[in-house]
Amino acid sequence: MKEATADVGVTGLAVMGANLARNLARHGHTVAVHNRTYARTERLLSEHGSDGEFVPSDSVADFVASLEKPRVAIIMVKAGAGTDAVIEELAAEMEPGDIIVDAGNAHFPDTIRREKALRERGLHFVGSGVSGGEEGALNGPSIMPGGSAESYERLGPILEDISAKVDGVPCCTHVGTDGAGHFVKMVHNGIEYADMQLIAEAYDLLRHGLGASAAEIGAIFETWNSGDLESYLIEITAEVLQHTDAATGKAFVDVVLDQAEQKGTGRWTVQNGLDLGVPITGIAEATFARSLSGGVAQREAGHQTLPARASEWTVTDRDAFIEDVRKALYASKVVAYSQGFDQIAAAAAEYGWDIDRGAMARIWRGGCIIRARFLDRITEAYETRPDLPLLLADPYFTDAVGEGLPSWRRVVAGAATSGIPTPAFSSSLAYYDAVRAERLPAALVQAQRDYFGAHTYKRVDREGTFHTLWSGDRSEEQQD
Repeated sequence: MKEATADVGVTGLAVMGANLARNLARHGHTVAVHNRTYARTERLLSEHGSDGEFVPSDSVADFVASLEKPRVAIIMVKAGAGTDAVIEELAAEMEPGDIIVDAGNAHFPDTIRREKALRERGLHFVGSGVSGGEEGALNGPSIMPGGSAESYERLGPILEDISAKVDGVPCCTHVGTDGAGHFVKMVHNGIEYADMQLIAEAYDLLRHGLGASAAEIGAIFETWNSGDLESYLIEITAEVLQHTDAATGKAFVDVVLDQAEQKGTGRWTVQNGLDLGVPITGIAEATFARSLSGGVAQREAGHQTLPARASEWTVTDRDAFIEDVRKALYASKVVAYSQGFDQIAAAAAEYGWDIDRGAMARIWRGGCIIRARFLDRITEAYETRPDLPLLLADPYFTDAVGEGLPSWRRVVAGAATSGIPTPAFSSSLAYYDAVRAERLPAALVQAQRDYFGAHTYKRVDREGTFHTLWSGDRSEEQQD
């Protein structure tokens, strides 16, 4: 058996795992590395062995034996049954107090189950979100670890060390117990879905309204990236739109098939939003937009048969139109983030997690895919008022969104009359109007429910629950 010389280990050396191991080594950690296929371990050492100190193993037993106690083993494998198999192999070799970290995109109920099972065996299990893709894993990701506070005492300094830094502050913090880390990463990905869809809709609006080329629109996004919209996604959008396909000489975006795929985290976010009763409409519409884009048979039938009866969008003031789209994009993005943080708050209450929403915004400022300038404002909002019930109600965002409201309405109305689909823009505006309304038509819905199902209702003028005898004399009965 090997001598215990490594202070952390990584098993699963595909691109993400290999890059994370290299990041750890570059920060002075002695890293035990293991992969089911040893050739991949050898490739890491031959190509990147100069990054730092690696301790390779060709078996799980040797891998665990090479770790200093209490052992820290990070799993970077595909989510699902394979993760359970690797966990069991590691756990069989470990001792009480050791720590297993799943840094993949696991579904948080699985993390809750795994943490409970390993805790009963005396082991710590940490489900940790890691955002930033291949580049982030290598150069500094945003890291969202869950698990016990005790495990974070050992693990935290390592993860904070390799995470991205903004103003010298690590983009890593202990999120909460059991599945909290993977839950927050799931919501992060849901917001990412909404953000990407909103940007795509803004591009589509500019293309239709201006008749501009992809490169011209890319230049517009480039200017937007120096203002309130500054973010990683806006930055890469500008680059993608200005890229030319080498094979055809056409704009790259014009040769990409318009069918967006997904790996499931957006869908998980929407399903959980329904379970919790949280209206994450922007995230839901973004997820459904991807599904619709892949519905080839339905789209072909619709394209061939459905009339548009739409008017052509005529833009008379180019600069004013661009500014309208910019403001509508910003307002819609704020709604997506506001809904995501509402979902985090609801889950914290449901699952008993003590999640600091301000800290989540802070660790998303660097390393991750949704990093953006206005996350500083979100951090400030929750630091000022940790129990803030609605991010949109923070004075800064109330003013910022309110100032852009006329533009937002013009864009959504113009898109509707011109037949341009803007599901995320439109649903975000509808949410804004609903959440600010003094009274909603839900009163009629509840009355209908009482009529056909005796589901009862409450009144605005007195306490209690009531039912009207709709099939009888329509008198009202108090139920409690």
